[in-house]
Amino acid sequence: MTVIIIIALIALLVLWVISVQRKLVGADELCQNAMSTIGVQQESRWDALTGMVELIKSYNEHEYNTLKDVIAQRKQIDGNSTPEQADAQEDLMNQVASRINVVVERYPELKANENYAKAMDAVDKYTNLVRTSKMVYNDTATKYNRMIRQIPDSIVASLFGFKTREYLKTEEKKTEMPSLKI
Repeated sequence: MTVIIIIALIALLVLWVISVQRKLVGADELCQNAMSTIGVQQESRWDALTGMVELIKSYNEHEYNTLKDVIAQRKQIDGNSTPEQADAQEDLMNQVASRINVVVERYPELKANENYAKAMDAVDKYTNLVRTSKMVYNDTATKYNRMIRQIPDSIVASLFGFKTREYLKTEEKKTEMPSLKI
């Protein structure tokens, strides 16, 4: 009788470990999927920025070449990318967008260009999608990290080598209270 109880307890323990491991794998996959989604949105944003840079070519050859060199530094973000890599790409895109804005201010006729307006709408759209995707990733990473840090799941997580996920950074400017001065 004791042997049957021990075997039943071992079987329950094995089933519990398998259940927790499957749950952790699922949560890890959700984190990878969320990071991959950020990569897809960033890739679309890059395409829109590249289109804007092509419009600049006829206005300022030097800026065009400079921006092309910066765009050449872009990297693909996928499910295995780190938050640091995604943030680095975001910083690079912001650098390109800022430089484009400087050029556009110098050439008002560029700002009035219909293709520029369409490209700007696309950049804005994908910027918002990236922002939403980053929130989804951070939320998913929070749930995953909580799972692997709480007992008893943390025991299984450590047995199978699950590690906590880093979070995507928040833009410093965005965390400050906006000025309400008119």
